[in-house]
Amino acid sequence: MSTTLTVNGTPHDIDLPGEVPLLWVLRDALGMTGTKYGCGVAACGACTVHVNGTAVRSCQMALADVDGPVTTIEGLGTPDAMAAIQAAWVDHQVAQCGYCQSGQIMQAAALLADNPAPSDDDIDMAMQGNLCRCGTYPRIRAAIHTAAAKMKEA
Repeated sequence: MSTTLTVNGTPHDIDLPGEVPLLWVLRDALGMTGTKYGCGVAACGACTVHVNGTAVRSCQMALADVDGPVTTIEGLGTPDAMAAIQAAWVDHQVAQCGYCQSGQIMQAAALLADNPAPSDDDIDMAMQGNLCRCGTYPRIRAAIHTAAAKMKEA
């Protein structure tokens, strides 16, 4: 299957079978290794990216099912300016081992795009499918609140 896939604003010609998971297209074909393989069954959230603005688990989305532009952690901010959620992650020192963080950040960014002032319950509900084996959930919640406040100021 030959298709054009727009990732982080750049079109890429992809010549792979339609059943190849988006995760492997991003990592292997395009060399974007910020999106992580965690479980392979969409249960951990490490592979979360945005497709057409919606958070999806790229390990379970086939290339043929991608229906819009893809944004990965590499495309969330710029080299000179982190996205508000990324800056809040740093401010709150959220990452420990860091493996789940790109998926956590992408899920949080989707939450803030839909709900710019989430409550603790909103955050818990939106983030429940993203697992952190280091248990930084309180810092994740605090970082999301900080990013929401910064976004409101801007």
